[in-house]
Amino acid sequence: MKFGHIEIFVTDPMTSKIFYESILGFEVVDVQDEKYVWMKSDGAHFLLRPGRMNDQSDTYSSSKSAFVIYTEDLEESIATLESRGLKFKGSDGSPKCPTFTDPDGNWFQLVNPNDH
Repeated sequence: MKFGHIEIFVTDPMTSKIFYESILGFEVVDVQDEKYVWMKSDGAHFLLRPGRMNDQSDTYSSSKSAFVIYTEDLEESIATLESRGLKFKGSDGSPKCPTFTDPDGNWFQLVNPNDH
């Protein structure tokens, strides 16, 4: 067995596509039937698909799952994401671990793995 792709459940995949492409910089690979959006980032493949958002967490640490994005330059990446309209929502206990959500409340953390 090997890891395949990650499925991210969102209310409206076409709306979420804008966030993942324009703010996070993910590449659109394919759009199927205007409701399944295949994306990739640095070799990892993601599928944005319709789903119900039942258990939204108010904080990163209370969420059921989260995505961690690596960067070699944390300050530069923060500035770039903020210039694209991203609003950070605190950290995971350290200023070196800023957190944010996508439009549907899926949690993310941005870290430099060499300075974590």
